[in-house]
Amino acid sequence: MYQIRNFYDNDDIKVIDEMGPFQVIEYQRDLSVAPFNAQLAYFCQEMNIRKRQVVCDLSKGNITLQAGAMQWMAGDVNATTGIKGAGDLLSKAMRGKVTGESAIKPEYKGDGTLVLEPTYKHILLLDLSEWGNSVVLDDGLFLACDARLKHKTVARTNFSSAVAGGEGLFNLGIQGEGVVCLESECPREELVEVELRNDVLKVDGNFAILWSGSLDFSVERSGKSLLGSAASGEGLVNVYRGTGKVLLAPVGSDAMKCANMHEI
Repeated sequence: MYQIRNFYDNDDIKVIDEMGPFQVIEYQRDLSVAPFNAQLAYFCQEMNIRKRQVVCDLSKGNITLQAGAMQWMAGDVNATTGIKGAGDLLSKAMRGKVTGESAIKPEYKGDGTLVLEPTYKHILLLDLSEWGNSVVLDDGLFLACDARLKHKTVARTNFSSAVAGGEGLFNLGIQGEGVVCLESECPREELVEVELRNDVLKVDGNFAILWSGSLDFSVERSGKSLLGSAASGEGLVNVYRGTGKVLLAPVGSDAMKCANMHEI
């Protein structure tokens, strides 16, 4: 038996979201500051740049984590590699190579408490049942998920222009019933959700952070001809076609990463 004090009962910590085995906590003030960075900490707080952590209740389900994401755990918690054999290891290694994700994602089992590393990014909790039980993620978005969910490599339908579209050739896909925990550069309040029903969405740039696995993704010319594309000034666009949903950020991921480097 264990007890955790000055955590949930700390008036500086607020639970801002919870779903399935996951809780997201946010530190309302950064008290661990020195005099020389107190001014920076003050303005970070005013601009909603706060430390956030994910707390996992393993009694509600086993958890798969991004490698290196665990900070501490209490109670009956056991970590495994989640590898089910040589073939599974080879498959995960190949998937990690092409998607940029860690090849081995540890799986945590038991009935204790697991706390992840703090981050200044925004945490998104996603119930896959609301996304047709399948999503495709932008690179670097995955943080944790229900261990029952399956991971796969999703390739572009148009290889010839995928690199030119700024999205690469492969992405991480997640399938099944459960909750996914993601790290986003943008807060949920600023993300735009577009639902398609046998329709098409065209995006100029890497603004889509995730989309339903049921959608066909390709990179195409913005116009029907080379002359039309040149006239519009857009060139190639990312195209999502079919029935499903797409989550769009207001600014591209590259711009947000540069901004965060200047902020912290």
